[in-house]
Amino acid sequence: MYAPRLTLPHTLLALLVAGIWGVAFVFTKLGLDSFSPLVLTTLRFATSALPLLVVPRPRIALSATVAIGLTLFVGQFMFLFLGITHGVPPGLAAVILQTQSMFTVALAAAIYHQYPTGRQTVSLVVAAAGLACIGGTVGQEFDVWALLLMLGSPLSFAVGNLLLRKAGQNDMVALMSWLSLVPPLPCLALALALEGPAAIGQSLVAAPWIAWVAVLYLAFAGTTIAFAAWGALLRRYGVATVAPFALLVPFIGAIASSLVFGETFGPLRLAGMALVLVGLAILMVPTRKRA
Repeated sequence: MYAPRLTLPHTLLALLVAGIWGVAFVFTKLGLDSFSPLVLTTLRFATSALPLLVVPRPRIALSATVAIGLTLFVGQFMFLFLGITHGVPPGLAAVILQTQSMFTVALAAAIYHQYPTGRQTVSLVVAAAGLACIGGTVGQEFDVWALLLMLGSPLSFAVGNLLLRKAGQNDMVALMSWLSLVPPLPCLALALALEGPAAIGQSLVAAPWIAWVAVLYLAFAGTTIAFAAWGALLRRYGVATVAPFALLVPFIGAIASSLVFGETFGPLRLAGMALVLVGLAILMVPTRKRA
């Protein structure tokens, strides 16, 4: 049985979502120029939670909501923001974050004994070789601790993926909005404890208009709109048809970062990024038999 083809409007929608998520890495860097990772996370999800005023509560237990919110949102984006703050370039961060697919396969094997197929094993080995190449560039713009912080993002993303699979079918706008309630309180509490009210207030007052545009973009475009559209496409066409479009995200992120920030990639880093993307392609692009 072949995977269904996307119609032209839905193909354009999938491309739009990939573009939104790719460009989000540029807006993340712009936001982090004015706000700390904790404050930016608080602002992003306090804003993306606003639609819950008009959408119903999803059919999901409170404990599951908290667990998914802490991993899929708090863990993923806190580590992402920390990695970028400590020197990981946005374009490279876009590639590293996509290794969440590999972490998801590995965790599914470790926790649920869903062992990877030969194809998945090859993809894991190729992507791991790519990460090793990227690790070989440590000491240029960032140190090993920044890379480890960055790797916490796809790992948290993967845990959130596994928890989200158990959440059942829900409206994606409602689910994303209610999950967005989880990050603001713990992140704001940590920010108050570690940075102090005066520093937070100063960053809010001094932030230029582009920082607030970044918050709105990350909240509504990068979270509510993109996740809702992606979820609708997945429900209509299935993972095999839609997931390969996610391969465009790191390409778009790297190109956008290069254009906006002048980010460059040396030979070893380019090789590492290419291997990671090849590993993702092996994992995500379906063969006719698999489809």
